Amino acid sequence: MSESFPIAWLVRHGETEWSLAGRHTGLTDLPLTARGEDTARDLVARLRGLAVAKVYTSPLRRAARTCALAGYGDVAETDPDLVEWDYGEFEGLTSREIRTRQPGWALFRDGCPRGESLAAVGARADRVVQRLRAADGNTLVFSSGHFLRVLAARWLGEAPSTARHFVLGTAALCALGYDHDRTEPVIRLWNQLPQSVR
Repeated sequence: MSESFPIAWLVRHGETEWSLAGRHTGLTDLPLTARGEDTARDLVARLRGLAVAKVYTSPLRRAARTCALAGYGDVAETDPDLVEWDYGEFEGLTSREIRTRQPGWALFRDGCPRGESLAAVGARADRVVQRLRAADGNTLVFSSGHFLRVLAARWLGEAPSTARHFVLGTAALCALGYDHDRTEPVIRLWNQLPQSVR
């Protein structure tokens, strides 16, 4: 009989006005849109029957509200390491707007002036990975897109910049786990979107 390994389930928060517009939303604490609230409520059915030992959420209200609407608000622990990347001077700007200032800009290569470095985001992700791996069972994490992408890269033992390869929509569900044993971390599910936005 093969050993059953725990899974770290990841949920990106539901839609906000800025995510809808493609604006970089780091520490700006925006609410969900009505559609974002609906897709967060859809998570109740998508997560039904999931047994979890620990639930963690970013303190930012878009993630915390998604967590609450998904039915886990009463058991979630707020983890400041789960906040989104601090985009510094690029907060609130679209990639197109940023590239008019800095042609050829790429977040996972160039970072953001007066913002958090990719190495710092990676260090936060490493702390989260340690907590997830230490949990006695499955875990569930609610956070933001770019941070979760870096978290997945670090789960695999890859450089934080590898996150550029992982697209992640709002209210997307993902799962990190293992293959044959705990020395083989894998992505078991990535970017499963709500039925209403597929």
